[in-house]
Amino acid sequence: MQIPVIVQTVGLLTLSNVFMTVAWYGHLKNFSTKAWYVAAFASWGIALFEYLLQVPANRIGYTQYSLAQLKIMQEVITLVVFVPFAMIYMNQPFKTDFIWAGLCLVGAVYFIFRS
Repeated sequence: MQIPVIVQTVGLLTLSNVFMTVAWYGHLKNFSTKAWYVAAFASWGIALFEYLLQVPANRIGYTQYSLAQLKIMQEVITLVVFVPFAMIYMNQPFKTDFIWAGLCLVGAVYFIFRS
């Protein structure tokens, strides 16, 4: 059974976003007392796994979706991954701005995916 392109693309982009979010922001919690270059090298190590998932995700997705559609898909996934990470891992409060940003992305999805 062949896994649909959308499932492969969204699945891989979601996993890559988890690594990306940890690489970009996790050091603010875990390496706050370390020199910036220690955090940078740790982040690069984590980001390697992001790229190992993101590159195939975009290659697979590009067989059926435009570059713009892939980018908007990525942005929606980024917000979906970032909000729980910020709230649960980084102990940030929920803000209604997350909802407004999400609604803006719903509009972006509509415009970029309409025929």
